[in-house]
Amino acid sequence: MPVLKTIRDGISPAGLIVAASFFGAALTPSMMPREPIVQAMLAAVAAAVGYEATLFTRSIWRYLELPEPKGRIWKLWLLAAVGNSLAIMIYSLAKAASWQNATREAVGLPPLETAAPLFIVCVGVVIALVFWLVFRLAGAARRAVAAILERVLPKRVGVVLSVVLVGWLLWALVDGALVRNAFRAADASFLAADMMLEPDVARPEDPGKTGSSQSLVRWEEMGRWGRHYVASAPTAEEIAEFSPGNAVDPVRVYVGRRSGDTAEERAQLALQELIRAGGFERSVLVVVVPPGTGWMDPGAHDTIDFMLGGDVATVAVQYSYLTSFLALAAHPDYGVDQARALFNTVYAHWTKLPKDSRPDLYVHGLSQGAFNSQATLPLFDMLGDPIQGAFWAGSPFFSRYWSEVRDRRNAGSPAWRPDFGNGSLVRVMDQYGGLEGNFAPWGPIRTVFLNYGSDPIVNFTFDTAFRPPAWLAAPRAPDVSEKLSWFPVVTMLQIALDSLFALDVPRHGHYYVAPDYIDGWAAVVDPEGWSPEKAAALKAIFARRDPAI
Repeated sequence: MPVLKTIRDGISPAGLIVAASFFGAALTPSMMPREPIVQAMLAAVAAAVGYEATLFTRSIWRYLELPEPKGRIWKLWLLAAVGNSLAIMIYSLAKAASWQNATREAVGLPPLETAAPLFIVCVGVVIALVFWLVFRLAGAARRAVAAILERVLPKRVGVVLSVVLVGWLLWALVDGALVRNAFRAADASFLAADMMLEPDVARPEDPGKTGSSQSLVRWEEMGRWGRHYVASAPTAEEIAEFSPGNAVDPVRVYVGRRSGDTAEERAQLALQELIRAGGFERSVLVVVVPPGTGWMDPGAHDTIDFMLGGDVATVAVQYSYLTSFLALAAHPDYGVDQARALFNTVYAHWTKLPKDSRPDLYVHGLSQGAFNSQATLPLFDMLGDPIQGAFWAGSPFFSRYWSEVRDRRNAGSPAWRPDFGNGSLVRVMDQYGGLEGNFAPWGPIRTVFLNYGSDPIVNFTFDTAFRPPAWLAAPRAPDVSEKLSWFPVVTMLQIALDSLFALDVPRHGHYYVAPDYIDGWAAVVDPEGWSPEKAAALKAIFARRDPAI
């Protein structure tokens, strides 16, 4: 019965059940709300992964020559699998709206009337079938290669080699024809945007400002976000609303990627410009590592300018004009090299200044900037003359110091807002608090991590594929739904996809906002005379300003 054997080889009853289960699990609550098209794509990918994993398991089963259902038993097994799969799909689609609303409720969004189940199933099935076809073509290619190899090699050796050869060929095609060309196109596109001079962003007339006619940094080479960062700095008049009588213009130094050929050249240029602009004459100096595109979050930087009456200098160097994800994938070393060069250059000059007259030195980074900053901060090398602190927001899960704090947290503290040591060096906060507790008094170095419990970029880990993540344990972060459940592989895919939409909801996910920066900066720099009343007044000012994103 060759026809029946072909059907049996092409269809896996167990695979259908697993695929339907993965499809339904992908619709369950996650960290961030999702549109129907995104739900359909995720469900399709999850179903394809589940089905192919089952086929792989079946291949191993057959390779070991273990018994399988045949004849009438196989037909009954197939009918039962189809019925169970349909039941799982119907139940999951019926619950899709309530599951999506559980996520929306956790982050303060209004509920949806429907999650468009018909759209999800139609689009999801089409995408899953495309994946199924791709895998079948890959399987056919593997069998063809194996048939050739079996002429000169033992059968099982040929099978193994065919898998390796076809896998390598597919990756070479994808990497060469798709990935590299996509990176080249993105690189050209983002470079063009970075070079564009916006007519509404005026070049500074003050010769002391970076990018002015007297500046060592050319205006047109500062990059789109660097020009915006310098031009949009709050003025002394604006700051005087919060700090009347003694407000000054803050010092902002920004060097674009096109301002130098190497990381060291750009770092040296930043140092000379910082000296020229009087940055070392301020009471506070912050070395900032921006995210991929070079964007500087006004919620982070305008707040400390207001808090300190403008008596602050910040210095940053752009290392890429790609987004953080693309920059990390295309040039993972660029950000680390630039962060190291900038800090080492500034720190070397700072240590030569008299201790009683130099500014307090801090480091700051958001997202990939936080990762690069942590990867390059020479903790042991600077213990003899330490900086005053660090403030990192949205540290990606693989960040050096954040992962250490998370994984070595005190027993009983949650993974999403861990207590570390006695709290005299490190504290972790979110939008609900965390800076106050049963901690020892702050020591000479203050480090604050600002991480939201619903931030998938902070909380993602690869081992979520095979075990529940620690942040799912009780008590959960207030903005993570209690209905969020763990499923092998699927939850990892959900959180990975959530990372792409983590900037959709202010004060949740990866969208960090000014009020929380205010509390974080106050804890780190400890401004004189700071009080809850001053914090409330500054937050009221920023509530009236434009959103950061």
